[in-house]
Amino acid sequence: DGKRLLEKDPIQSSEKFYEVVVESIKLLANLYGLDDILEEANKCGGWNVSLLENVVKRLKDKVKGLKEAWDAANYLHVWGFHEGKLNRESIEMRIPVIEDFLKNLEDIIKG
Repeated sequence: DGKRLLEKDPIQSSEKFYEVVVESIKLLANLYGLDDILEEANKCGGWNVSLLENVVKRLKDKVKGLKEAWDAANYLHVWGFHEGKLNRESIEMRIPVIEDFLKNLEDIIKG
């Protein structure tokens, strides 16, 4: 969806890329059994940036490209979605980092 929206709606495109990384981080927390973080998310009624950041800190050395994808996605979320300051080229240059991470995640899931 993020790529499809890139030309006509860069703001929504930014958010789609952010959302896929956020959902991937939640999945990783489950796959790696980060029960303390999962319990905190449940207790708080959902996920927040601090909890997502904690997953990234714990798994950055185990999951190739996780930190870089999180950094790119968070940048897109803040500057692309909330602030609406990024153009298509600024978004495009961050996509490969996210795509590489998603390929690594797919390999982890496949085992």
